[in-house]
Amino acid sequence: MTTPPPQGQNPFAQGQPPQGNPYGQQPAAPYAPVPPEPPKRSIKKYFRVIIIVIALIVAGAGWLASRDDAQAAKVGDCMSIGNPNSATDPELEVVDCSNSKAAYKVEQKKSNDSGCDRTKYAEYTETGGGSDFTLCLSEISAK
Repeated sequence: MTTPPPQGQNPFAQGQPPQGNPYGQQPAAPYAPVPPEPPKRSIKKYFRVIIIVIALIVAGAGWLASRDDAQAAKVGDCMSIGNPNSATDPELEVVDCSNSKAAYKVEQKKSNDSGCDRTKYAEYTETGGGSDFTLCLSEISAK
């Protein structure tokens, strides 16, 4: 009588090592690389963006503040003079006509250099910067 071959082995394979894991453990999964973590945005990057935004806001505010009020003045606006002793930069500023600083009222605004009737009006002319204009101003009497 012959003994049956042990279970799980090939009776015809002689001299070959047994197949499978002799310790009953599962074979290791094939190597799968772990995807890299997305790069963390550093706080420096955020500070750079914040600084750029602040710089743009400051530049815009500076531009608005430096706009010439005389250029923005319309007929009927009242003007104050910040530097009355200067013939080249009197620092005209549009103010409310009820303001105690209001010294002149814009009666005419001309886009050319034809001038004002100097017997009725004081004259402010600005040239350069792409927009030449003349303001004909009447003096507001003291309140």
